[in-house]
Amino acid sequence: MEKSRLMESKKCFCDTGLWFENCCGQYLENNQKAPTALTLMRSRYSAYACHKADYLLETTYISERKYYSKAEILKWATANKWQRLEILSFTENTVEFKAYFLDSDHKPQVHYEFSTFKFENEEWFYVDGKFE
Repeated sequence: MEKSRLMESKKCFCDTGLWFENCCGQYLENNQKAPTALTLMRSRYSAYACHKADYLLETTYISERKYYSKAEILKWATANKWQRLEILSFTENTVEFKAYFLDSDHKPQVHYEFSTFKFENEEWFYVDGKFE
């Protein structure tokens, strides 16, 4: 069974409690646009969990894409086992979160980020993040 079919019967990676197909699957599989920065951030977390590097690049603000490579995104996404997402705070164009994962040595890790997003041409984009 192909990977996207398996995801349809699973809870979403972004921890909303919704089914993947009714949550981030709308953006990752059905080409719908995320209606808010928070929704985009959640879908980007899910994109890491299901190795959708193209989506991650497409939803990065165009002037920032030069800092990312599809190969490096895939390498990091596949090297880790994504555990859960914790939203700490958000505004219209920022999201503060922690992403929990197991690294390639199966050691628990936490990625903290305060991300900034931009709404342009009726679409949200990831701009940058501050990390700890």
